[in-house]
Amino acid sequence: MAPWAAVLGLVALLAVGVLAIYLVSLVISPRGTLGTGPFLSGTRPQEHALSRYHVRWYAVTLVFLAFDMEMVFMYPWALVVAEVGPVAVVEMFIFLGLLMVGVVYAWREGAFRWS
Repeated sequence: MAPWAAVLGLVALLAVGVLAIYLVSLVISPRGTLGTGPFLSGTRPQEHALSRYHVRWYAVTLVFLAFDMEMVFMYPWALVVAEVGPVAVVEMFIFLGLLMVGVVYAWREGAFRWS
C-alpha cells in the first residue's frame, strides 16, 4: 500500500480542492438572477438559445479548423526539420499547398463574404 500512498494522497487533495471551489462558488454566487438577468455581453438575448445558425458560421468553423490543424502539424515538424533535412521542407510545402487549395476553394465559394 505504501507505493500508492502518494497517489491516494494526491487524489484526496484533488477532491478537497474541487469541493472547496464548489463551496466557494455556492457561497459567493448571486441568487435568483439566473434566467432573468442579462447574458454574457451585458444585454438581453435577442433570440432563443435553440435558434438555428446561418451556414456561413459552419464554413468559417471548418476554415478555422483547417488552420488549426496546420499549426498542430507544423509544431512537431519544426522540431525535427533540422534532423530530417530538405525532405521535410518539401513535405511541409506540399502540406501547406494542399491547405492553400482548401482556402482558395472556400474563398471562391464565398465562405469569407459576410453580405
